[in-house]
Amino acid sequence: MLSVLRVHLPSDIPIVGCELTPYVLLRRPDKNVTTDDVPESAPLDGHFLRYKWYRVQSDKKVAICSVHPSEQATLQCLGCVKAKIPVAKSYHCSPKCFSDAWQHHRVLHDRAASAVNENGNEEEEVFGRFNGSGSGVLNTSLTGSVSSTSLTNGSAPLYPAAVTQRSGGETWFEVGRSKTYTPTADDIGHVLKFECVVVDAESKVPVGHVNTILTSRVIPAPSPSPRRLVPVNGVDVMGHLDSDGRISSSGTFTVLSYNILSDVYATSESYSYCPSWALSWPYRRQNLLREIVGYRADIVCLQEVQSDHFEEFFAPELDKHGYQALYKRKTNEVYNGNTQTIDGCATFFRRDRFSHVKKYEVEFNKAAQSLTDAMIPSNQKKSALNRLVKDNVALIVVLEAKFSNQGADNPGKRQLLCVANTHVNVHQDLKDVKLWQVHTLLKGLEKIAASADIPMLVCGDFNSVPGSAPHTLLAMGKVDPSHTDLQVDPLNILRPLSKLIHQLPLVSAYSSFARLGVGLGMEQQRRRMDPTTNEPLFTNCTRDFIGTLDYIFYTADSLTVESLLELLDEESLRKDTALPSPEWSSDHIALLAEFRCKPRVRR
Repeated sequence: MLSVLRVHLPSDIPIVGCELTPYVLLRRPDKNVTTDDVPESAPLDGHFLRYKWYRVQSDKKVAICSVHPSEQATLQCLGCVKAKIPVAKSYHCSPKCFSDAWQHHRVLHDRAASAVNENGNEEEEVFGRFNGSGSGVLNTSLTGSVSSTSLTNGSAPLYPAAVTQRSGGETWFEVGRSKTYTPTADDIGHVLKFECVVVDAESKVPVGHVNTILTSRVIPAPSPSPRRLVPVNGVDVMGHLDSDGRISSSGTFTVLSYNILSDVYATSESYSYCPSWALSWPYRRQNLLREIVGYRADIVCLQEVQSDHFEEFFAPELDKHGYQALYKRKTNEVYNGNTQTIDGCATFFRRDRFSHVKKYEVEFNKAAQSLTDAMIPSNQKKSALNRLVKDNVALIVVLEAKFSNQGADNPGKRQLLCVANTHVNVHQDLKDVKLWQVHTLLKGLEKIAASADIPMLVCGDFNSVPGSAPHTLLAMGKVDPSHTDLQVDPLNILRPLSKLIHQLPLVSAYSSFARLGVGLGMEQQRRRMDPTTNEPLFTNCTRDFIGTLDYIFYTADSLTVESLLELLDEESLRKDTALPSPEWSSDHIALLAEFRCKPRVRR
């Protein structure tokens, strides 16, 4: 007969909006062991599995720490109560927790006080005006449409009337009848109970032992503070939000670049400082989706997107928000694991803003093979390929804008845009290979530029710090022959050095903070920039490394930067906290720029 051998949860800390899927180990009638489900619609040997979820509700109210949401609160900040800051932000689990968080926490008090002085609406200021009031704050809350798709619990309805009394003033409410359950806001602070039992298909009577699991208390999904869009043109305006909360201006568009940290790399060994529940994929995917959707970018360039996650999650979820998806998986000559977990580059664009014209795929492995065939002696080809083949790719997409700022002078002119998305994941010791890959990509983009008058964007994680040879080539169009990175070139693939040039007028978007204007928030952003390189102090922040690896480059002859997503500082990430964290689900931070197409000059 069908029997249940074991039931457990990958994580015993349930989070609002994140699916809970128990691991159920079965022994089939033929004695084989499996984890396959046996639903009522497809019984096995006259039996199926029945699932139930319960929420325990106690007479005793439980408050959750605002800093450590898995901990119960033991003290409350009365200053928050007086300032009418929402009560959830006022709780802390210990005096040390409150003391350590004070630098970050007091900002809430300061904002509340200044908001009262300015317009008497402290809640709107403190919480970033999440509902698109024209403030230029980008919405990182869980939107209604995300909520409705995330918080479904199978096809089963909720059953608040089905209760079982327990001793000690506790009541169990039945909340789901599917194997998977997604905690809701109603579950916060409560323990959940999962039941699994084998049922006779004919009589519908349970047979055998009822297997149960109790979770810890449900915690709310931590939400990071909203990041504002800061103008770089010297105008003290935070941008104009349309009814959908998106920055809107005729002729402008926004581009997001974000390395989201592939699940296969998000191990507890690499990120031991991040709680296991916050490192789990069911949690991170919802947090990442919430963040990405909240930015409302017209074009989204993501790196480290696993192929199975692209197909099963990101493509369908972003489709619901009006995005068309394109994807290029890394090649797998080096990687020998599950091909489904190989990551790649994904580019999304809003269908109402752009249409797809053409797609180019760059495989650096193929370029390496061509290079060795042409340059490397046959007795050295194997070792050369071992050095050059790294599975990296780039996805280049040509889009046509469905908007125009060309005016009456150029009626009917098509506005094309070329967007390159890449992840140059090469070990720091292989400086020659990294520079060669970037140069190869730029040469490909030059060919596209030669065939059409087209603005270009080059986005991605280049694993190259400001001032390195790859960054210098991108930003300056050439590399000084005396650059220290050029000392590493055992295969002579960078020779002659005079070939390390390109003609694209590329400029780093975030350098605009250092180069332009004195708009609202500009001085604060400058403090988060490196004055020697005009780049952010960091876009990647772990315990072992903090620095800039991610960029958005644009062709300055055809595009201008209107505004940029504000940079984070280490205080924003809280003292001694590295990424990923419960609030931020990648070890990188997202970059976003708003651009305007320059009117074409008649020749």
